[in-house]
Amino acid sequence: MYKQQRQTPFRTAATLILASGSPRRRELLACLGLEFQVFPCPLAEPEPGSRDVPMEFALQNSRLKAAEVADAFSDGVVLGADTIVVMEGTIMGKPRDRKHALEMLSSLAGRSHEVITACCLIMPGGLRTVQFSVSTTVWLAPQDEDVLRAYVDSGEPLDKAGSYAVQGMGAFMVKRIQGSYTNVVGLPMCELVSTLKDLNVLEVAGRGAAPS
Repeated sequence: MYKQQRQTPFRTAATLILASGSPRRRELLACLGLEFQVFPCPLAEPEPGSRDVPMEFALQNSRLKAAEVADAFSDGVVLGADTIVVMEGTIMGKPRDRKHALEMLSSLAGRSHEVITACCLIMPGGLRTVQFSVSTTVWLAPQDEDVLRAYVDSGEPLDKAGSYAVQGMGAFMVKRIQGSYTNVVGLPMCELVSTLKDLNVLEVAGRGAAPS
């Protein structure tokens, strides 16, 4: 259980479960000081097919993750999320190996691509399901092959969609971002907080009290 350690703008008004083992998503929620539990979905992530529509694919995966965990937490609000990288309509999953990671980075370098994160919130008892997705455009700067090889050799790209981490060493490649930065990291925080407030899962801390 992650608990509030400092004064924050919000507090959780219901049990919140993050259905993901991603440390990036955990850190994004924790930075708000929210109380939440982490229960990674045990299902293996499906491989994208050539006919999959990117946004529909991400939404379906986020729903599958949330639904699997919601079966074990019927009294909590379950958050599932799925982040994909899309180049010219093609979904780029996680690399199979170092060679595949280098191929991905070579195709992304010097060009723009889309990062889509889909979120699914299942309310207690499965009585309501809310989904949304956010898209961000990212431009990577051109890179020499030896630079990309050195980055792949660091190991960071091997478990990342698109083979790079915008919040890690991979930031050196990112020339420009249009849209939500946290969406690229793994959770579109602006849209997520707004949705959680609308669902009464989050409430404003200290509402009605005079500031000290």
